[in-house]
Amino acid sequence: MALLRQEGRRMRLTVEGEVLLREAGELLRQADSLERRAGSLRRGWEPELKVAMDSLLPVEVVLAACGDFAGHCRETRLRLHEVVMSGADDALYQGDAALAVAGRVPQGFLGDWLLDAEFIACAAPGHRLHALGGELDGEKLRGEVQVVLRDTGIRQPRDEGWLGARQRWTVSQPETGIAMVEAGWPSAGWRATASGGSWRGSLKPLPLKSGRCARRRCTWCWRNVVRRAACLYLADALRRAAADWRSGCAQ
Repeated sequence: MALLRQEGRRMRLTVEGEVLLREAGELLRQADSLERRAGSLRRGWEPELKVAMDSLLPVEVVLAACGDFAGHCRETRLRLHEVVMSGADDALYQGDAALAVAGRVPQGFLGDWLLDAEFIACAAPGHRLHALGGELDGEKLRGEVQVVLRDTGIRQPRDEGWLGARQRWTVSQPETGIAMVEAGWPSAGWRATASGGSWRGSLKPLPLKSGRCARRRCTWCWRNVVRRAACLYLADALRRAAADWRSGCAQ
């Protein structure tokens, strides 16, 4: 099989030669990738990192940390599992995550603070609760529909609904609940913002007599064992991203 043909004074690839050249280039790229992967494993970088991420963590922090991680840990696959409340505890206890961002540090684990989030009672601006005038007490709110997040944990699920509402709409994702409250269907819900940040969005805080705002900590947690390079780097990336987020909210 001829790979080259002569055209005047020059030699050019035949059709077969061009096919083999393309495939050889792909083989070289694969070999280079394999060599990089072997080098990263030799240096202690894990091939895959599983992370349980509480949906309360601002998406800007998640994106910044993942972007940082992608630029330095290219040979490590990252698997993010979004959880709510005790779902992060379950992922750590069951060994489904090497690192988790949770609202609290589960028993038997270590953790570091990232940021505080504030839950603010709110409703759509045009909702009748805002037209009642004055401060709202529990009696006025008890008959209203409240939208709450479902705990994704199974071992010890927590019920953290507020306002003492008799009727609740339970959703699995914060974005769904916020969209429902913005549409004015349920009467009230809770919007999470970084502590110290200004109010953003199309929801209006409710003028409650007490309990207008509740604070919840976001921490990253890990089992008290030797942690490998990619896990350590992502933990540091989350810390840096959270610090930048807090600085931005303070301005």
